[in-house]
Amino acid sequence: MANTTFSGAVRSESTFKTVSKNSTTGAITEVATLGDGPVSLADSDVTLTNATHSGRILLVPDGTQDNTYTLPAPIAGSVFRFVYAGGAADATDAIIVTPGNTNYYIGGVTFLDTDNEVSAVFSDGNSNSSIQLNVPAGFDVTIVGLNTTNYQIFGTVTSATAPAFADQ
Repeated sequence: MANTTFSGAVRSESTFKTVSKNSTTGAITEVATLGDGPVSLADSDVTLTNATHSGRILLVPDGTQDNTYTLPAPIAGSVFRFVYAGGAADATDAIIVTPGNTNYYIGGVTFLDTDNEVSAVFSDGNSNSSIQLNVPAGFDVTIVGLNTTNYQIFGTVTSATAPAFADQ
């Protein structure tokens, strides 16, 4: 693999894609797409992909139901940034899950209670594969693929009810 150094701006009329190549099979997997605008997620359960969602801001709607957003299998360097896009506090929950308990979260989020309390909520670091953002007034949560097993999670959640990590 060669490295290229540029002394000026790099321009693309489309996007940049970061890929991972399997050293055994040679298979190429897209890790992130850079340059496209944000993705407005549906008011329904959504299964995310690296090619479409990684590297982009994911706008989560003010839902009419609890919505589950399922991450793909972790790839080192993939980044999923979830931002609440509703115009008022939501009456439903946004739930972000990994493919299963063997793909778990490491880290936590800062909880900004609407009653003016601030605290931190952490995953257990060994099996929590779900985070439930309960009736949010706002959130900005980033999830980064550390390797093929774990996701790092950090960010802020504003609500009257604390977010909760759990196993699936």
